[in-house]
Amino acid sequence: MLEIQESFDTSGYEQIIAGAGANNVHITEAVNGDEKLGYIAYAYEADRTVVYGYDDGGDLMLCDGLVRSVMFKSVLKGIETMVFEIPDESRYESLRKLRFLGLDTNVCGDLNSFMNGCENCKNKSEKGDV
Repeated sequence: MLEIQESFDTSGYEQIIAGAGANNVHITEAVNGDEKLGYIAYAYEADRTVVYGYDDGGDLMLCDGLVRSVMFKSVLKGIETMVFEIPDESRYESLRKLRFLGLDTNVCGDLNSFMNGCENCKNKSEKGDV
């Protein structure tokens, strides 16, 4: 069964952590049993969450789940902005397809409204409004 959970073992992520230049990098992994399917690397700052990289194995829905998991944790911490500082420009394509980012930005703001927007879509769908 697919689970998305924070990993407290950063073995294998040394390169991305070093590239981030931050001491407080967190890793959240998507796992199915013992198999790692993907990850997202990020750090919390006072007023924003910075995403340094992710790997979704080319699975758009996995990308969505990884980003939303970090978004949700950020909102719980009172953080309303997520900034993507990913060196690999090709990684932005999925983020834009999923509408986390606009064409000319690497910032997703007002995370709480973004997360509540999903709830509004669910409510519309249940009422037959979508």
